[in-house]
Amino acid sequence: MRRVALIGALIALAPAAARVQETYDGCGMTGDATAPAVQALNRLKNRYTAPAVADVDSQVSLSALVRPGDDRERWSERRGASVVGYVFDVKPGGIETVNCKARDLPDRDTHIELVLDPMNAGGPQRVIVEVTPRWRAMMAAKGADWSTAALRRAYLGRWVRITGWLLFDAEHANAAQNTAPGRARNWRATAWEVHPISSIEVVPRPR
Repeated sequence: MRRVALIGALIALAPAAARVQETYDGCGMTGDATAPAVQALNRLKNRYTAPAVADVDSQVSLSALVRPGDDRERWSERRGASVVGYVFDVKPGGIETVNCKARDLPDRDTHIELVLDPMNAGGPQRVIVEVTPRWRAMMAAKGADWSTAALRRAYLGRWVRITGWLLFDAEHANAAQNTAPGRARNWRATAWEVHPISSIEVVPRPR
């Protein structure tokens, strides 16, 4: 995907920046999806404003997210969350409709895998949280490097607090332990994510 000169023009969360974010690097809020359900999901993934304090659901924690049972209706995508976990992995996201199937890393999401216990980090224990290209650009405008490589250097193997919007990624419900229990290839605990992430901070290991 062709890079465009957005960084110098963005001021994170300002109205002018928000208007630019409706179409980021040639890709709109719904990506290049054609199915209405996927378009709606992509629009949620591409949110570019942070949840207000009043939006954050205080009942959401990493332990609550991994609690067993069908969790499709457990949380609300209209709410934000602030969760603490151990960063088990940081890697580029896939080539997806949400980003108009971009192949270059700056225009793809960053997947961060959180676990409660670094000694018990098998696939069905992991919660996925994601940095999006829009948020990467907004943070760059503030002088923060949220590239996948920088996030990996800064946070891999550390305890962090992640804040952002709740999202049920229905596209992965068949690979999550809570919605497809017992599948040998499950690589996540839940299809619920914090996506997009609006804040990351290192915190002490919980006692």
